Amino acid sequence: MSDDISIEDIPFKSDVMPAILDPNTEIKFSCHKGISCWNACCKRADLTLTPYDIIRLKKATGKDSSTVLKEHTVPFTMDADGVPGLKLRTTDEGTCLFMHEVEGCTIYEDRPSACRYYPLGNLSMKKADQGHENQHFVLVKEDHCKGHEEDKTYNIQSFREDQKVIDFDQHNIEYFQLILKKKSMGPGVGKPPEMSLQLFFMACFDQDRFRRFVLSPAFKNNYQLDEETYDKIANDDIDCMYFGFRLLRQVLFNEKTIPEVDGALEKRAEERKEVIEMRRKLEIEKAKANDPYMSYKLEVEEEKEQQEPKDSE
Repeated sequence: MSDDISIEDIPFKSDVMPAILDPNTEIKFSCHKGISCWNACCKRADLTLTPYDIIRLKKATGKDSSTVLKEHTVPFTMDADGVPGLKLRTTDEGTCLFMHEVEGCTIYEDRPSACRYYPLGNLSMKKADQGHENQHFVLVKEDHCKGHEEDKTYNIQSFREDQKVIDFDQHNIEYFQLILKKKSMGPGVGKPPEMSLQLFFMACFDQDRFRRFVLSPAFKNNYQLDEETYDKIANDDIDCMYFGFRLLRQVLFNEKTIPEVDGALEKRAEERKEVIEMRRKLEIEKAKANDPYMSYKLEVEEEKEQQEPKDSE
């Protein structure tokens, strides 16, 4: 076990301190078609997905991101502030929709990173006095899995290479950094506005819709990007994903790396103010039509608001 990890660092509740493993730790495990528990883990699928997982699911299914989200995922909230995440959709009994009873996984080459890591748990943790994340692992042993009884031996690094998960880790790291930074900033930052949460979901998971947003005239009127960047976003899902992370860092954490058109910020603020005012007026009219008392109350408040500037003078 790593000496710099304590029970407070483990991101799940347990009465027992799990063994924290490093890349050189040896494990004994094998999963194959002839094993007695074949498909058992796929019938108990509870998988959280990453943005790169969605890109690979697009490749495997030949569908656009919006269709993949609709047909193969279930949204959930990752924290009290409503930051959105995704889980892989299953049957009501918990079986993965991509599982074939005889052949196993039908999207094996593009299966999500959580599938590739099993039976390992991947922990990315950042201590308060460190400037980087530490990658550690835990070994998960469940009663239904007989792979631990097999004779094949790996160290964790060779297991990751065998499962071709290192490529996933490289593409997932910026996403996990976003999540970790949001958590590390604590409640003092406040809940992100609903529009920021919508942008987070679109930029992370709905790449095709995000691409249309970035290539739209409205976006180009607000941000200054060179044609090479626009071309990469237009033609490569991974480049589009990384630009989404970059934009989220600017919107959520004010890390200014994307130049804005002069005056665009002030214009957006004014337009947002006009939209809010228009919605308020519509809500007032609706309330007046449905509730006489509310109509009277809102009229009094309106009259008071109109008088306040004069009184202040």
